[in-house]
Amino acid sequence: MQATLRQPVSFTGVGLHTGGTVHMTVRPAAAHMGLWFRRTDLDGSAAIPARYDVVPMSRLCTKLQGEDGAEVSTVEHVMAALAGCGIHNATVEVDGPEMPILDGSAAPFVRGFLDAGIVRQAAPIHAIEILREVSVSEGEATASFAPASGLEMDFTIDFEDAAIGRQRRVANLANGRFVRELCDSRTFCRQADVDAMWAAGLALGGTYENAVVVDGGVVLSPGGLRHADEAVRHKMLDALGDLALAGAPILGRYTGVRAGHMLTNQLLRALFARPDAWRFVECTPEQAARLPGMGVKVADLADVA
Repeated sequence: MQATLRQPVSFTGVGLHTGGTVHMTVRPAAAHMGLWFRRTDLDGSAAIPARYDVVPMSRLCTKLQGEDGAEVSTVEHVMAALAGCGIHNATVEVDGPEMPILDGSAAPFVRGFLDAGIVRQAAPIHAIEILREVSVSEGEATASFAPASGLEMDFTIDFEDAAIGRQRRVANLANGRFVRELCDSRTFCRQADVDAMWAAGLALGGTYENAVVVDGGVVLSPGGLRHADEAVRHKMLDALGDLALAGAPILGRYTGVRAGHMLTNQLLRALFARPDAWRFVECTPEQAARLPGMGVKVADLADVA
C-alpha cells in the first residue's frame, strides 16, 4: 500500500547556496497525489511536481522549475529520504529557493519522518519496471539501467584526492538498507572547489559542518569521515533522490560510474523515450516488499550518526 506521513514535520537550516535561513515543512497528502514542492514565499506560486521533466540544467544540485517559473533547488536529499522511507504522497513547503542543507546528508530528514510516523493508505503501489538496458554517457561518466527484481545500485567514483580516491559500492536497497547504510553520508567537495565557489558567490552556506571537505589526502571537516567510503555512499544517496523524480519507485538495477545529477536525469529521460524499455506495474506484495522504504523503522537509525 502507498504511504504518507502521520503528521507534518518541519526543518530549519541554512541554504547551501544562498546561506540564508530556510524553513521547510513536509505535509501529508492523499493517496495518488504523489510528491510536490511549494514555495510559500511567493504569492500565488503553483505547486511544482517532483518529476524528472521539470529539472533544468544544473550540475551542482538538482533543481525543479514550475510552469510559473518558480524554482526550488537542492531537492535530492529530501527526495532520497522520502524514497528511502517509502513515502509516496507528500507536499514539501519551503519559504525560499532551496532546501535547508542541515548536516549535508539525508539523516535529519529520515529521523524527522520516522519520528512523525508513516501511515499506510488504501491504495496500491505502482512501480516502473525496467525491461531492457538503457545507458547514457558523458566523457568518462556513464549511467545505466538494467532489469532487476528490486532497486539495486552499483556506483563507482574516482577522484585524484587521496582522501577519496577510487571507491565502489553495490547495494540492494530493499528493507531499509538506505536508512541503515546510506542516509547519514554527507555531501563532499575539495577545498579548491570550495574556494572557487566562494569566490564566485556560490555555496555561501557551505561549512565544514555540513559537508566533507578534503584537501589531497587530508579530511578537513571536524571528526573526519562517518564511513571510510562515505563519498560513494553519498553519491548513491544523491542517485536515489534523483531517481525518485521518475514519479514512482523503480524496479531495476542502476549503475553509475562517475555519474552526477544531470547524467542521472538524462538517463531517466532516455528511459522514458523508449516505451519498450519499461512498463508501469501494480506491485504484488512480493514486489512491494523489495522497495527501499518497506519495513523501515526507527530502530534502523540506531547506528546512524
